[in-house]
Amino acid sequence: MTTFGSPAHAATNPYTPAEACNADFGGSWTQVSDGHRSIIADDGTDLGDVYLMYNNATGYNCVTMIKVRAAGTATSIRASIKVDVEGTTREWVSDSGSYKYYAAIQRYARDMCVQYAGAALYGGYWQGNGRYTWGNCI
Repeated sequence: MTTFGSPAHAATNPYTPAEACNADFGGSWTQVSDGHRSIIADDGTDLGDVYLMYNNATGYNCVTMIKVRAAGTATSIRASIKVDVEGTTREWVSDSGSYKYYAAIQRYARDMCVQYAGAALYGGYWQGNGRYTWGNCI
């Protein structure tokens, strides 16, 4: 008789978006309105979630990509933000690397509009989601 052990369980990500931003940048972070997008691969795999957070004390936004798939294992992910400064569009800036739980980036954005995005390298190419229109002009 052959017996098999229980199936391996995927690791759960221990970080909330606020904890990820706090771990990298300190401070108190709250999720903004329209500040969440799920990242689902073309084959339906849940790769993670991207969040736009705000620190009212400092005026900074933090974008964090929280992994669902392969949490606890270093894989390539990215968090990105673009800030509109007085009508002058800046380029996307990103935190991209091989991370176990999250990628996070912050930029000063008090009274400025932002776009945000997150992505994961999966199936040989980057798959992501975000808000690609200006919003959260806090």
